[in-house]
Amino acid sequence: MTTPATGEFESIVTAVPGPYSRNLAALLRTYEAPGVTYLGDDYPVFWASASGATVTDVDGNRYLDLTSAFGVAATGHTNPHVVEAIAAQAQRLMHGMGDVHPTEVRTKLLLRLSELAPGDLTKTYLSTSGAEAIEFALKTALLATGKPRTIAYHGAYHGLSLGALEVAGIEKFRTPFAPLVADRATFLPYPDATTSVESAIREVSEALDRDPDAGAVLLEPIQGRGGVIVPPDGFLRALRDLCYGRGVLLILDEIYTGFGRTGTMFACERERVVPDLLCVGKALGGGTPLSATIGSAAVMNAWPKSTGEALHTSTFLGNPLACAAALANLDEIARLDVPALVRAQEGALGDGLRRLRTLANVSDVRGRGFLWAVEFDSAEFANRVVVRGLAAGIILLQSGPTGTSITIAPPPVIGANQLHRALEIFERTVRETAASAGI
Repeated sequence: MTTPATGEFESIVTAVPGPYSRNLAALLRTYEAPGVTYLGDDYPVFWASASGATVTDVDGNRYLDLTSAFGVAATGHTNPHVVEAIAAQAQRLMHGMGDVHPTEVRTKLLLRLSELAPGDLTKTYLSTSGAEAIEFALKTALLATGKPRTIAYHGAYHGLSLGALEVAGIEKFRTPFAPLVADRATFLPYPDATTSVESAIREVSEALDRDPDAGAVLLEPIQGRGGVIVPPDGFLRALRDLCYGRGVLLILDEIYTGFGRTGTMFACERERVVPDLLCVGKALGGGTPLSATIGSAAVMNAWPKSTGEALHTSTFLGNPLACAAALANLDEIARLDVPALVRAQEGALGDGLRRLRTLANVSDVRGRGFLWAVEFDSAEFANRVVVRGLAAGIILLQSGPTGTSITIAPPPVIGANQLHRALEIFERTVRETAASAGI
């Protein structure tokens, strides 16, 4: 292993959280709505800066990031080319007029996405969050098919706005708002590695028979927030064929899996699948809030031409700063060849995590590319690993419908020595957590 450069590894110089993080937590507790940020005695820390695969908090503690900040940092935190593009754009134009007076940079991004998306997906609607991209896809499906219902999956996470909650398969997000969430989805169990393709497809076919008003099937190629559930090989291809045959749209949520995360530019390309609508976000904007729904002309043209008042728009539609950041970020994804970076280190990441299968409190390890999960025997244990890991210098993310998983999704630009070090700390953290619990 090569000697790491200064600042490449973790460095803990105060208690975690440090004194400034604790002061900020007190302010946040006073002024932020209470349902947002968990604030405990030993968690969280407040970020001050980030670079590549490391994050530094306000107290000067440095961490190795195994989350990519929810999958956003595909080209590394604070990528200098993206930063430069944002600064240059800010000096020219920070805000346009959305659907009234468009901008050059927005048009260039739309062209780039049409060139990058698989198959015949050439028309795009830009938005700011993944939930918005999903809601636009649902509206599009209604206009294209005339059918208001959707086949969706248990364990699915598509955002938390009311429209997105209609197709959300994690009940703890839906239940508090059940009186506001319309019942317009039929939910199926998401197929995992133990499921046969034939049985998974049969369930979809039977659901469509029972629900003739379903005009679309919506799913993640790999469930992310739901605990990194990987379907059996061939499932997406068979589902694509079924949707063609039944005349329903296939909507793929690649907000987490897109832009190289799983070793291909989009996860669906592994099986040469082209959906009717592709929802992307997270890594698209290089750290700026940007998402997109990309569709075929045949489906997108279900929207009527604007007569001067858009049927679906927003004040910040195609924000120039976000579009400039996305163009620079897509340049970086191509220059770095992010899918190749992922493939080159996928084996090291998977092998490092699979070693944990021998531990009594680990029930499963699964994943693909740079999107993995370690499943523990309880949410309490997973949480203790996350907290202990933070104190040791790694950033982890608890996941799964009941919180029993930890997602491992490092920035693809992480160095081999950094990855080795982070996995070493993670394994030690799991073992120490088990030892402290007497397991």
